[in-house]
Amino acid sequence: MDINKVIALVFLSMLLLSCAGYNERHNSPLSSNLIACKDPRPQICTREYNPVCATYKDGSKKTGATGCTACSDPEVVAYTMGACETTTTD
Repeated sequence: MDINKVIALVFLSMLLLSCAGYNERHNSPLSSNLIACKDPRPQICTREYNPVCATYKDGSKKTGATGCTACSDPEVVAYTMGACETTTTD
């Protein structure tokens, strides 16, 4: 294999890995776990289930299917990855 092809392959592999490792949570000014919803809000989201815990303007929380579907609601200000914790009373 030509050395230029090997170098190009290594460079492309590193580029793909760096993009795959990007996590938008690190850019959130609110906290390291909270992902802020940005404007403009999404109008169309894919149909998948990767649960998030959406935080509403009034402070309430509700599990949403994805960050996209959570942020499509104008009342949602941010979300965290994973379903909301449920509290049980015994």
